[in-house]
Amino acid sequence: MALLEIINVKKDFREAGGILKGVSLSVERGEVVVILGPSGCGKSTLLRCINGLESIQGGTISLDGEVISNRTKEMYLIRQKVGMVFQSYDLFPHMTVLQNILLGPMKAQKRSRNEVESEAEALLKRVGLYEKKDAYPRQLSGGQKQRVAIVRALCMHPQVMLFDEVTAALDPEMVREVLDVMIELAKEGQTMLIVTHQLEFARAVADKIVFIDDGLIVEEDTPEQFFNNPRTERARKFLSAFMFDRIEAKK
Repeated sequence: MALLEIINVKKDFREAGGILKGVSLSVERGEVVVILGPSGCGKSTLLRCINGLESIQGGTISLDGEVISNRTKEMYLIRQKVGMVFQSYDLFPHMTVLQNILLGPMKAQKRSRNEVESEAEALLKRVGLYEKKDAYPRQLSGGQKQRVAIVRALCMHPQVMLFDEVTAALDPEMVREVLDVMIELAKEGQTMLIVTHQLEFARAVADKIVFIDDGLIVEEDTPEQFFNNPRTERARKFLSAFMFDRIEAKK
């Protein structure tokens, strides 16, 4: 049985109409799925539906055999199982790095401070930020803030991690430090769904590529198949937008 099962999910926004028009997707335990597609196609909306930040108008989302979609009163429990890291880091500015990380496990999961602090410090060491544990967000670079956000999500022991364009707001030199953390998580068997425009990263980290266009999954394949020989014209056109022919020298 798949860890995450998305069946015929539909999502409408009153102003924009149908954003997700019947999306079905299975994610196995330990699998890394990268979701690609043009802006506005429904990629981020799908992640927000999985995490319960958006309700759905049709279909079901199940985690480990249990339906988790549209269970408004229990979303705080579901979000402990489904971690999400956003483009904006959403760290509390008045709290230190360590305090930001400890808040969720101690408040929502009622875990002891000693246990959580020990785990948080070990994770901070792994991402190269142990020395920043007493710093405030304003004292960190964008890449450092994003790594803290990842540690904060991991400390909740999620079954699935969702990453929504986590490098989009970063300077180019900071992108790699965040992607390296995600690659290490993939190697360790963390189940992940990743929305990104970093195509080389997608190719390196994904077990499966899902290409969405206009609210529908148009293509679902291995990275090798998708990038080397996409099956649909729409996917070929999408990939060609990232290719440039060499400009001949002007005479």
